[in-house]
Amino acid sequence: MVTTNNNRTLQIVLALEESIEAKRRVIETSVPILENIAEALVKALREGNKILLFGNGGSAADSQHIAAELVGRFQRERKALPAIALTTDSSILTSIGNDYSFEKVFSRQLEALGQPGDVAIGISTSGNSPNVIQAVKTAQKMGMITIGFTGESGGELKNCVDFCFHAPTQHTPHIQEVHITVAHAICDIVEHEFSTNAT
Repeated sequence: MVTTNNNRTLQIVLALEESIEAKRRVIETSVPILENIAEALVKALREGNKILLFGNGGSAADSQHIAAELVGRFQRERKALPAIALTTDSSILTSIGNDYSFEKVFSRQLEALGQPGDVAIGISTSGNSPNVIQAVKTAQKMGMITIGFTGESGGELKNCVDFCFHAPTQHTPHIQEVHITVAHAICDIVEHEFSTNAT
């Protein structure tokens, strides 16, 4: 027999309602920037460029999740798309962190792997992660397209990128939930372009 704890029930319902409300606000405020981001990704990929993603903690996991959807597939059959999460190689991350600093763990990889025309996507719920900020600044100097995914305030990141999506909430878990939801929407658009126009 399942018993119900009213306090726990309320917590669950409240968390879900707040998450739903944050996503409703995306529909009201952010669809144009998401369309622009999707268009930038499609254009870069069509021109033979790649997508490089990075972030810390849950945002590192999001970077890997998005890269997996593009390299593998989201929902449709199409050619593999070049996307790399800069958060996965423990030897590279620890060697850069040890020999230089943790602030350089992503920017150093961009210097090695990035090319003009590539897309650098920095994910930071606060918008103030020093290693993400340094990486997007490096990407811009290299002639890459820069995209930020952040929270409501945008932090410093909003001033360092070509396109910035602000999750319309200040609550970190809901920022993360919104990030992966809109990333799925963007992946769907990108995948549609390559599955219907495959060569």
